[in-house]
Formats: sequence, structure tokens, C-alpha cells
Amino acid sequence: MVDESVIAALAGVSVTTSLPFLLYGAWIMIDAETVSWNVLMRHLRYIVAGLLLTTVPLVGWMIPRVLDQLTGMAILHAFFGVQAYALLAFALTGIVRIFQAKRNADAYEDLDVDIDEIHEDMGHWRKRLRAGVAGFMLLWLCAWVTGLYRLFTLHFGV
Repeated sequence: MVDESVIAALAGVSVTTSLPFLLYGAWIMIDAETVSWNVLMRHLRYIVAGLLLTTVPLVGWMIPRVLDQLTGMAILHAFFGVQAYALLAFALTGIVRIFQAKRNADAYEDLDVDIDEIHEDMGHWRKRLRAGVAGFMLLWLCAWVTGLYRLFTLHFGV
């Protein structure tokens, strides 16, 4: 059987590897003047890869062990992680509405469409998206730092 420290290190490497994917996926959207279908798909490829690299170790390694390790740092790490995913869910409520409105208006194909003219609630949805994504990344970073601290203190005696 593989030592628990090796699995913990692999989970840490996976989560750490997801950061460049998440940041580059965000950069694709920030850098784009208009979001075409191709830009959206490119963005989603990076974001989905980053989320998979984070979520698979979370579900397969961290969640099953959290109740066995109820220390202050474990609770703090879990709190940051749960809050990050809650804000991601909040962002998704904006993303879904924006996607639906842009799809109905063919705004992914007709790049001259003013996104704010598509729907009266577009500004609200975009604020929700921005707040959710920014909150997700901030709390994800907090969870990542506390997770690395726990990894090194529990498994490598640092």
C-alpha cells in the first residue's frame, strides 16, 4: 500500500498544479475584448482542467479524512474550501444567465452586439459573476495556503 504522505503530496501537487490553469483561464476572459464562442470554449478548457485538478483530490482524499483530523487548522482549511466552492456556485448563477442571454441573442456569433443591451439584468449577472469568481479565487488561495501548511506539518514534519 502507498504511504499516506505520498498520497497527500500527490493531492497537494494536483491542487497546486491547478492554479496556473485557473489563472490563465481567467486571463483569457480578461484579455478578450469580446467573448466569442471560440474564446469561451478556450476559457472553459482551462477552467475545467483547473477545477478537476482541485476537485478530484478534494473529493477523493481530503473530504474522507477531514472528520479524523478535527484540528483548528483542518477546520480553517475546510472553511476556506467550502466558502470558495460556495462562491463558485454563486458565480455560476450569473454565468448561466449570461450564457443563456448571449446564446438567445446570438452574441457569440455577432460580436457587434452590446452585451449590456441584451437583457435588462445583464449588469446584475455580470456583477454576480465577478464577485463570485473573485471570491472563489481569494478563498481558494486561502485554502491552498492552509492546505500546504497542513501538508508540510502533518506529513513532512516541517
